[in-house]
Amino acid sequence: MSGNPKTRACSESFVPVETVDGRLGAGILLLCDHASNALPAPYGTLGLPLEALETHIAYDIGAAAVTRRLAARFSAPALLSRFSRLLIDPNRGGRDPTLVMRLSDGHIIPGNARIDAAEIDLRRDLYWRPYRQAIAAHVAAMLAEGPPPAVIGIHSFTPVWKGARRPWQIGVLWDGEPRFAAPLIAALATAGLTVGDNEPYAGALPGDTLDTEIAPRGLAGLLIEIRQDLIADPAQALGWGDRLADVLAPILARPDVHEAHLPGRDCGV
Repeated sequence: MSGNPKTRACSESFVPVETVDGRLGAGILLLCDHASNALPAPYGTLGLPLEALETHIAYDIGAAAVTRRLAARFSAPALLSRFSRLLIDPNRGGRDPTLVMRLSDGHIIPGNARIDAAEIDLRRDLYWRPYRQAIAAHVAAMLAEGPPPAVIGIHSFTPVWKGARRPWQIGVLWDGEPRFAAPLIAALATAGLTVGDNEPYAGALPGDTLDTEIAPRGLAGLLIEIRQDLIADPAQALGWGDRLADVLAPILARPDVHEAHLPGRDCGV
């Protein structure tokens, strides 16, 4: 793929990030790492049947609609990936072995099965890196304009995994300090939801967007995971966006979620 200049030129014309404009002083930045199941034209379907691209292996079903609704409710900026996680996963570290998946939930990805280092480098340069750079640029602009933003990544998860039903309606994934996650988990439970604390996944993922772009800046950040059967329908997704906005509003009014807690430095004394 990388050896054909025409193919590379076509790939370079693909815009990898969707930007939803919002107030830089809104105090909240929304991310949707797995918003899209789209693939740049040169990659076709990566050898998969079209119906496979409509499933969770290609993107987080319903997450984009929830993200856009939250952005509208808070007049806040949002960044959404415009490429499938099967091309390259923007929420993985740049050297993570799962950055480009060769196998996903039992599906061999033919277009990735024999991928070489040069092709991974190409995808990293054209898709993964611009998404990360957009996050860094937005954080810098928001810090210059207003209070340090709280950062929320919106994801979704399958109702069943490897035969086991997942009971949670929503999960809050976090790592490090709990100043944002703890009150959100409590508020979601008070609202009558079945909440997972670092479920269905652990929040500590080295190299993910929060770990590399948010935590080092001392910002409050977390991921919200919503069960896919609850937001697969666009109307359901809008409803969940409103529901989340109502829960988040009083938490985002807290001064402590808009403080930059910079990591301590070893001064060598």
